[in-house]
Amino acid sequence: MTIQKEFVLRHHDDGHVRFQIPAQICDATVAKVVADSILALDGVYRVNLYRGQRKLSIRYQESICDFKVLARQLFDLITELEKQGALQPRPVEKSGRLSPWKDKVKAKMDGLKLTRWAKEKYGNTKETLQAAKIITKMGLKKQNGLLKDPEKTIIDFLNDVLVLYLIRLHWTAITQQWILKPLKHRYEWMALFYMVFLLVRSRKPK
Repeated sequence: MTIQKEFVLRHHDDGHVRFQIPAQICDATVAKVVADSILALDGVYRVNLYRGQRKLSIRYQESICDFKVLARQLFDLITELEKQGALQPRPVEKSGRLSPWKDKVKAKMDGLKLTRWAKEKYGNTKETLQAAKIITKMGLKKQNGLLKDPEKTIIDFLNDVLVLYLIRLHWTAITQQWILKPLKHRYEWMALFYMVFLLVRSRKPK
């Protein structure tokens, strides 16, 4: 049985797919290579590989690749990595007597549903706080505007939040896909330019 056939589909929804993966992929070195390679595929913007639970979660953009295209890319990728020998676990030097025990505990903790949820929320919270700092600095400069025209100031603030959220949501796709293949993603660029145009237009004094 080839290793590709050991990938079992457990969940499929719009823009999200989850697989049960073989134990061979759950090696620390192999897991990183596989996750990084999948993240580089067209349309993929988030990859979570839970070694303890032997689960692989992939989130992708349906506008760029549908499930069939993603499955074919994933099959070809695993085949290529297998040919390169990148799926063979590598021996790890032991740094102390307790390191195997620590690795086992860490793997179990990473596999817990609560741990996965906490990590994801921590990442989202960290990004949100960074965006909030930017918005707060911008808001401090607009205190006079809030007193003169509170409605416009609030609308501008909400526009800032929306723009930062959209940038955060699509940042990986912009840097890894849109820039590399601008013609393929021309409609996404058109939408981005139009959004910037509306943002600039809303700031012009009437």
